[in-house]
Amino acid sequence: MSALPLIFTAGWASGVNAYAVVLLLGIFGRTGLSDSVPEALQRTDVLIAAAVLFAIEAVADKIPYFDSFWDALHTVVRPAAGAVVAALLAGQDGSLSELAAGAVGGATALASHLVKAGTRMAINTSPEPASNIVASTAEDTAVAGIITLAIFHPLPAAIVAGTLLVIGLFLVAFLATRIRRYLRRRRQRRETGGAAPT
Repeated sequence: MSALPLIFTAGWASGVNAYAVVLLLGIFGRTGLSDSVPEALQRTDVLIAAAVLFAIEAVADKIPYFDSFWDALHTVVRPAAGAVVAALLAGQDGSLSELAAGAVGGATALASHLVKAGTRMAINTSPEPASNIVASTAEDTAVAGIITLAIFHPLPAAIVAGTLLVIGLFLVAFLATRIRRYLRRRRQRRETGGAAPT
């Protein structure tokens, strides 16, 4: 079970920014800083694709309202990436079955993705764009920091990721009214063909 903390942490981080996870793990493996990163994540084509997609997400994730559209598109992508990364990590380590690891990584990624998407909906009920930029930057910084910690100290990183996940779930519950307001406005925009509701 030695790979489980890293798998859980990678799953949580994939739900927030899957491309950053693939890019960081690949770089750590490619530079020899970690032996726990599978070869598939260290390939040049994988690193280039992850870097390009990370750059696109870094911009898209900071644009009000478009960030929620981006999150909707990634409702399948992030959990799938979390499952694949987890399965690869388990295959490299051999201490956990790839199927079980994929389930842990995918479920954790889905939970953290729903937290991210929910908090962004709540933020988008505010008219100013600064909160989107601050939230996106904080998320990217957290992913980078926790994945780095997980490479060298997997168990503490998993504890931090688990704590952030629980806090995020409580935050989404607390912001439920604002999330419903965002969804109501979006439904009204669709019904009026994109025009501002009267």
